[in-house]
Amino acid sequence: MSPAESRRPALARRLRALREERWPEAGITQAQLAHALGGSKPLSVSLISSWENADRPVAPPPRRLTAYATLFATRRSLSDGSVRVLPLDQLTDEERHRRAELLEELLWLRDGHERATEPETDVWRFPVDEDVTIVCAPLPPELRRNLTYADPESADFTSLYTYADPDALIELFGHIRSVNPENQVSFHTTEELTPDLYTTHLVLLGGVDWNTVTRDVIERVDLPVEQVVRDDEEPVTEPGGFRVRVAGEKKLFSPVLDSKGHLLEDVAHFYRDVSPFNQKRTVTVCNGMYGRGTLGAVRALTDKKFRDRNRAYLQERFGGIESFSIISRVPVVAGQGLTPDWTLAENRLHEWPEAG
Repeated sequence: MSPAESRRPALARRLRALREERWPEAGITQAQLAHALGGSKPLSVSLISSWENADRPVAPPPRRLTAYATLFATRRSLSDGSVRVLPLDQLTDEERHRRAELLEELLWLRDGHERATEPETDVWRFPVDEDVTIVCAPLPPELRRNLTYADPESADFTSLYTYADPDALIELFGHIRSVNPENQVSFHTTEELTPDLYTTHLVLLGGVDWNTVTRDVIERVDLPVEQVVRDDEEPVTEPGGFRVRVAGEKKLFSPVLDSKGHLLEDVAHFYRDVSPFNQKRTVTVCNGMYGRGTLGAVRALTDKKFRDRNRAYLQERFGGIESFSIISRVPVVAGQGLTPDWTLAENRLHEWPEAG
């Protein structure tokens, strides 16, 4: 028997104790718990019973333990005789701390201390020895024309000046290299991709207007999000945006500009899925209508002030599913884009898959 398997009877007893002893006066039943953990698709009572059976323990998946930890982190989960899992953004700081401690305990009982020390999903951590390729669009020739550093004939030529979204590229390349020291991590423009690079883990920066690989990927997947290309003329008359399908209807989320054309709020799209070019690798798209939106999509999971809470939200909202998408606001203050906080409902404009 493995060490993890030997701990699972203790996990079963702990789950039963949470239900029966956390708030004994409430008398939470297995049926109530099944309904709370399953949401609109209640779990079966027999499944809850199997998780509490210390004689023949069945380990719940990590995303169910995350829901357990959220539910039992606050007495506010009980209201008017019902039991429910509160959204993460409704928890207080004290409740979040209690949730984190309980989740670490439950994950340790399930799989061991190694799993518990990093309970939240990190999308920027890849299996060892699997190559990662960051792909940017080349800066269009008309925008490079008067840039000496972007002219290959110039003695001052610097190749990075030929890349679109260099801020997002520098931020993300450094982060991925730091958390994947055993992996080959490289970056290229769409013009430089070889067939072998297409079959690595792909991280695509920028949208369908300039990044042709982003366009190729979006055309190959069943995603209810499409990018409406913005007008690059001055002043901007059509800001574009991300159009989504919700309940058979379409809705457009656009950036916000003032009367002088200054950007007040960008829109960012973060999308992760299995790569259409290699089913054993992933593709991740970080895209904004402007560069500050693309950087915001990147920094949501690299900025040390926000990445942990945003990772926790991903785990809470999507669990371990392979395909998900978030469109969020990126406020722009004094010309600088701010990192989006996904735990705030007002920052999340659209999520896919829709909450069940």
